[in-house]
Amino acid sequence: MRISVIIPTLNEATALPATLSAVTRMEGLAEVIVADGGSEDATRSLAEPLARVVVAARGRGQQQAAGAAVATGEVLWFLHADCCPAPEASAAIRQALLDARVAGGNFALEFSGPSRAARTMTRVYPWLRCLGLCYGDSGIFVRRDLYEAVGGFRPMALFEDIDLVRRLRRKGRFRRLPCRLRASARRFEHGNFARVFAQWTGLQILYWLGVSPSWLARQYALVRERSS
Repeated sequence: MRISVIIPTLNEATALPATLSAVTRMEGLAEVIVADGGSEDATRSLAEPLARVVVAARGRGQQQAAGAAVATGEVLWFLHADCCPAPEASAAIRQALLDARVAGGNFALEFSGPSRAARTMTRVYPWLRCLGLCYGDSGIFVRRDLYEAVGGFRPMALFEDIDLVRRLRRKGRFRRLPCRLRASARRFEHGNFARVFAQWTGLQILYWLGVSPSWLARQYALVRERSS
């Protein structure tokens, strides 16, 4: 099983090199694809020596869909630019998919740094998993044929990751692998952490109640602007 790694980016020149360095040292990868949404910094020039760069409409859902469309591997592994996988991660994916009942999965998360946000989110994420919530920063991987069967990433402005996983679970088991991704807690580290987390939680509740992801994305942008 060859694995295609797909990394959506937008002005990720600071975070991307560490992630690319971690990924390109792994064995058994078909390719690394950086799906860029129009970066205005050095993201693309940093990526080009190590990955195939495709330019896509801005938005993680659309960028990841564009990367998947040109991928050649039997397994698609979606990584955020600020999430560094453990060296054994690709081998763990192949091992998990030896079970034909497994449609895909994700990884345990550890948020980097000594901040309160990093410590709190590292503790919180396992509980979110118990609620069935799986986010893109946990490194979602999926069999390519099943990804295509469920329609892939939709062009949603927010929560495209939860939407995809919900559809994948109808096709098979979704496994969380014990080796950890090391992720940045940057989106929670500006302003009052408790308020930012509460607002993020509120947006998710509204999503499950059927509120438009486009409207929620506008509110999320306001949250990030006020907390920066």
